[in-house]
Amino acid sequence: MHFRDLVTKCRSYRRFEGAFPVAEDTVRDLVELACYVPSAKNLQPLKFMAVCEPALVEALYPCLSWAGYLADWSGPAEGERPRAYIVMLGDLMVSTEFACDSGIAAQTMLLGATASGLGGCILGSLDRQKIRELLKIPERFSLLMVIALGKPAETVVIDQMRDDDSVRYFRDANGLHHVPKRTVDDVLLNFL
Repeated sequence: MHFRDLVTKCRSYRRFEGAFPVAEDTVRDLVELACYVPSAKNLQPLKFMAVCEPALVEALYPCLSWAGYLADWSGPAEGERPRAYIVMLGDLMVSTEFACDSGIAAQTMLLGATASGLGGCILGSLDRQKIRELLKIPERFSLLMVIALGKPAETVVIDQMRDDDSVRYFRDANGLHHVPKRTVDDVLLNFL
């Protein structure tokens, strides 16, 4: 797959094939990719937890919020839920700044998931206290995000935006998930 195709196929998937397992080794391979990406000052403050055991995957699900723009959708149905999660933590003993590192690591892991036939979704709207208790996360770690993983069970398409189009993603009458994106001509500026 060409890199451009990999990037455009790497979307936020929120519905998954419930019968398709995600092995812990697969999650480990994705986390390993995050070990090789750039890190501010090379401090490497990110840590990860693989959540693959079915009972724990199920217990984590209610701690997550899904698709804020889809007000009438509370998240994937029982048979469409993620089969694994990666919980991303920032080690406060190493740094208090995680923004660049977390974005680079998350996108790299999602690209890896896409390349291996999986999909995922970065979730930042979390019940952090419940997750901390569920996973017994010590206070020295900041809970940054959760990445849901599974085999996609939905089609996500990119729509080219025009000047005054909304940025809000939506599902059409056929269940296709549309994501408006700005064009390169809209974002590549020249002030000279």
